[in-house]
Amino acid sequence: MLMGFMGEYNHTIDTKGRLIIPSKYREKLGNEFVVTRGIDDCLFVYAGDEWAKVMDKLGEVRMTNRKAREFTRYLIGGATEVETDSQGRILVPAFLREHASIMKEVVLVGMGSHIEIWAKEKYDEVMSATNISELAEELDETGIWI
Repeated sequence: MLMGFMGEYNHTIDTKGRLIIPSKYREKLGNEFVVTRGIDDCLFVYAGDEWAKVMDKLGEVRMTNRKAREFTRYLIGGATEVETDSQGRILVPAFLREHASIMKEVVLVGMGSHIEIWAKEKYDEVMSATNISELAEELDETGIWI
C-alpha cells in the first residue's frame, strides 16, 4: 500500500463554502483535520498526526527570530479544525477562501504529507509557468532527485 497523499482532483466549492473531500483523501485524513494558509496562495490540509508534527517543529523555533514568529503566526494563526459532514464535505472558512482566491472551481493536490487546495485558475497558471526540465536540473544539483 502506498503511503501519503497523491493525485489531483477537480471539485467545486458551493456558495456556502462547502467542499467535497475526495474519498481517497478522507480515508487518510479521518473525519477531523486541519486546514490552514498555504504557501503560493493555496491552502494546506493536514491530518491530525501530521499537524502535530508541524506544531512540534514550530514549537522549537526561536521566538526571538522575527521571521520565525511571522511564519508561525501565518501558519498557526490561519489554521482551523474542520470536520466532514455526512456527504464528505468540509466548510472552508471565508478568510481561507479569500486567502486562496477560491470562488468556485478548485483543485486538490496530494503532496505526500499534506494536501493543497487551489483555485483552479491559479493552479493552472502556476503549472503552466513551471518548466519541469529546468526545475529537475536545479534540484538535481542540490542532491534532490527521483
